[in-house]
Amino acid sequence: MAFPKWERKARIFLCIFGLFLSVYALHVELSRERNPDYRALCDLGESVSCSKVFTSRWGRGFGLLQFVVAQDSPLNQPNSVLGIIFYSLQMGLGLSVSKRAALFLVFSSWVSVAGSIYLASILAFVLGDFCMVCVSTYVVNFALLFTNVKRRTAIEGMKEKAG
Repeated sequence: MAFPKWERKARIFLCIFGLFLSVYALHVELSRERNPDYRALCDLGESVSCSKVFTSRWGRGFGLLQFVVAQDSPLNQPNSVLGIIFYSLQMGLGLSVSKRAALFLVFSSWVSVAGSIYLASILAFVLGDFCMVCVSTYVVNFALLFTNVKRRTAIEGMKEKAG
């Protein structure tokens, strides 16, 4: 099965960019934990600060896991670690042309978009902050959803033509 060239290129770009953003977010969070005076490149002011967001309670386990597991539990990982896993899976599964992989790509993208909307709400209405890295990941997540829906539609169309 062949997909449009834009789909493969878009997926690679979005996943690499998402991985870069997630690794940078993890770097900022770990640097800030080691040194409270650390100032990240994305910290432009009092209300434009990614390190403030990453080190908030919502920076780990979406701020929800701490109610289920201990705050220092290995399960309560920084959101950036979840991003690294998500973008790696999107990249790897994007190599597959199976219907099942396409379905998982779409499903996991919907979950990421729901998480993006939740975290954007926290960012705007609770923290009152603007995080360039966060907003960039939200855009990447929406773009991956679009790409994955297009892929699933293409696979469905190819299966119908073959059948």
